[in-house]
Amino acid sequence: MNIRYLTKASLIAAIYLVLILIQALPFPVANLTFGPIQLRLAEGLTLLPFVEPAAIPGLFIGVLLANFVLAPYSGFGLVDIIGGSLVTLAAAYLTSKAKNKYMAMVPPIVLNGLIVSIWVSYFTRIPYIYTVLGISAGEAVSVVIFGSIILYVYEKASKYREW
Repeated sequence: MNIRYLTKASLIAAIYLVLILIQALPFPVANLTFGPIQLRLAEGLTLLPFVEPAAIPGLFIGVLLANFVLAPYSGFGLVDIIGGSLVTLAAAYLTSKAKNKYMAMVPPIVLNGLIVSIWVSYFTRIPYIYTVLGISAGEAVSVVIFGSIILYVYEKASKYREW
């Protein structure tokens, strides 16, 4: 690995963490960063592995740090810290293998919706199907809207500057 790759991965992790903290900390008890309905604006970054390989470890570390910091508020503990991070790692890898931008949107939406919902449903005692719908819908909004904007800006910036 070279220093440029590590720098990009570190920046993506830091941006993810900062976006989560900005969204979560003003209202830690009733917000949309965890729970059966999730709308993490930072999840828009999950499209970056489609165009940037350093986003794979960057997102993994960013989610790991964010879930660790938010653990006292989420109530999901170690399962969310490790499980959520591993789901993100798998989704990021699959996103990096996608053939187009639209197929790149599928892994984070589907994996987060189906897998993260397992423990969120268990801990919140909300039926699994409703949790899947809530997490998938929030993930879809984040990825489709914010992810498209982030991808557009990243691609435009890459054309004008050698990263």
